[in-house]
Amino acid sequence: MEPHVAASIPSKRVRVDPAGRIVLPAAIRKALDIHNGDVLVMSVNDRSVRLHTVDVALERVRAIARRKRATGTNIVDQFIAERRAEAATE
Repeated sequence: MEPHVAASIPSKRVRVDPAGRIVLPAAIRKALDIHNGDVLVMSVNDRSVRLHTVDVALERVRAIARRKRATGTNIVDQFIAERRAEAATE
């Protein structure tokens, strides 16, 4: 789904239950094409939670790979270097 489509959905308030769960409102699930049983990727950045489908995550990785391949960058070496840099900060 295109990013601008999801951005057109108004913000929703959700409540965290005692088990730490939240329910994604139907309008948000529909905008993000999320279905029962889908696997999602969750990350935290600048005190915000980002949630997207595995398909979206894979497409982002593929887009990065296409750009890097076009510039002649060794993707594997760069990926390893980035992961090592991230690990060093943890």
